[in-house]
Amino acid sequence: MDKTEWKVLKEIAELEKVPQGAYNFRVNGKLDDRKVTANIDIASKTDGKPGIDITVKPGTKGESVHIPVVLSMTGLTDVVYNDFYIGEGADVDIVAGCGIHNTGCETSQHDGIHVFHIGKNAKVRYVERHYGEGPGTGARILNPRTEVYLEEGASMTMEMTQIRGVDSTIRDTVVEVAAGGECIINEKLMTDGEQVAESNVEIVLKGDGATGRVVSRSVGRGKSVQVFRPCMTGKADCFGHVQCDSILMDEAKIKSIPAIDAQSVDAQLIHEAAIGRIAGDQILKLLTLGLTEEEAEEKILEGFLN
Repeated sequence: MDKTEWKVLKEIAELEKVPQGAYNFRVNGKLDDRKVTANIDIASKTDGKPGIDITVKPGTKGESVHIPVVLSMTGLTDVVYNDFYIGEGADVDIVAGCGIHNTGCETSQHDGIHVFHIGKNAKVRYVERHYGEGPGTGARILNPRTEVYLEEGASMTMEMTQIRGVDSTIRDTVVEVAAGGECIINEKLMTDGEQVAESNVEIVLKGDGATGRVVSRSVGRGKSVQVFRPCMTGKADCFGHVQCDSILMDEAKIKSIPAIDAQSVDAQLIHEAAIGRIAGDQILKLLTLGLTEEEAEEKILEGFLN
């Protein structure tokens, strides 16, 4: 990778050098570098589809996998299918995400389809960051689809972040949680200019003691448009909570459509949604501390998203 690609990699994976542990770097639609460990294997698919199979041995603890994607070619459409097989009792971190550096006038696009099979009592922390940059006029498009199947007692925490530079995105997330399992999704999103973002999240709580939580925080600026559709379905003695908070600025438009679907008398499901602008007293307080109005806004947005 060149300096520009490493800069993008730092934004999406917080990497300035090759990481410890297993990794797979995909650059402009091709494998750039890969490393496996005794407990984590990464293999290219053999069914003709582009992508990889990541297998984590049962009982693996304290290890990580980095699988970032970088696009620096204008006009490239990259599609990848990644499947994860997490063994029983494992406890691992997975860092993914895609960054696009577009210098031309053609569209650069990445569609990532990730499917997780998480074994009994395993724990996964999944971080996915999306980022766009570059002086070109071509669009930067990212369309991730994530499917998660949690077995009994398994848990997954997902941190999904898109703060800047992406012109269009459709994010689809589907999760099935078995008895005693837990899924937590924390989503952070900021759009600006003419950007468009759509996020669809569906969590199905299938077994007794299953838990699901979705917390979405977003900021709409410029003339951007956001649509958020989270749905929590309870099919057993379970608990689900959906929370959507958004700040609206300039001429942006935000639509939040949370849904809860109780299919058992023992299901406990809650949803909350709030959209509003920055409170004037917050700005005034920071102005008295010597900040400009623009600096005050940025501080408030930073705190809100974090």
